[in-house]
Amino acid sequence: MMKRFLIVLVALLALVAFAGGVVAQEKKAEPAKAADKPKAEKPKAPKALKASGAVVAYEAGKTIKIKAKDKELAFDIAADAKIKGEVKEGAKVTVAYKKDGDKMVATGITVAEKKPKAEKKEKKEEKK
Repeated sequence: MMKRFLIVLVALLALVAFAGGVVAQEKKAEPAKAADKPKAEKPKAPKALKASGAVVAYEAGKTIKIKAKDKELAFDIAADAKIKGEVKEGAKVTVAYKKDGDKMVATGITVAEKKPKAEKKEKKEEKK
């Protein structure tokens, strides 16, 4: 009878020890879940848009107007806009911009480099 009592007692103690460990792990896991929850969402920055075309009008540091696919687009130029290349009328450009209400504000202007005609002929001959 005493052996049975000891076996049952040891079994109960083992059960309590394992159950206590599981409960402790669950309590530690809960704060981690709370940290994983997204906090109040921050407003997303406006997505940068792009437009390409030929320059119709350009006023350095102020405005640029390009003709892209049968329509003209006018942009105000941001004070911190990055301009790569020499912008002049007729040049092919790509304008990175963002919308600010009804206005489009250019944040970057890249002038497409003109390739000499000799290089274009060589490429055509290579394709044949």
